[in-house]
Amino acid sequence: MKKSVKTLVFLTTSFLFFNCLHAQLKLPVVNGIGNDIKKIVEDYPNHFSNLVGEMLVENAQSVEYKCNCSVTGAEEISITRHSSKANNVYSWQTLMLTTESFEKAKQKFRSLYTQLNNLAVNPGGIKSYHLKGQYESPVEEKKFTSVIFSLDPADEPMHKLKA
Repeated sequence: MKKSVKTLVFLTTSFLFFNCLHAQLKLPVVNGIGNDIKKIVEDYPNHFSNLVGEMLVENAQSVEYKCNCSVTGAEEISITRHSSKANNVYSWQTLMLTTESFEKAKQKFRSLYTQLNNLAVNPGGIKSYHLKGQYESPVEEKKFTSVIFSLDPADEPMHKLKA
């Protein structure tokens, strides 16, 4: 009889301990740029037509527009239409950080990569894809470092989309 009471007390105590511990382990949801980038990538098949705002600059072969979609932490956002005889090509760009500190820029670059790599997107509402890119660590001697994200699986008509 004593053995079953000890077992019952042990199980009850363990249950309460793990129940309280579970409540303490919940982490707050971090809102990054993932949802913002999803909106932009998902409007790619429409040539960003749902995001194009007022015209900012008009050149001979391109027109730059303000983007109506905000991106968390972005300093500047624009959409550019590049015109040619064959067709129009659209690009979207944002400036995420301006700083003199290489270490700060390197941390931001890594953070953005982490948020975007393997991000699930659904351009055109047809099929789900993941952004995939190979991280390259920034080096202070280089003036520019980039990661090119492609959609996985890379099939028609989304094979041309690069982020």
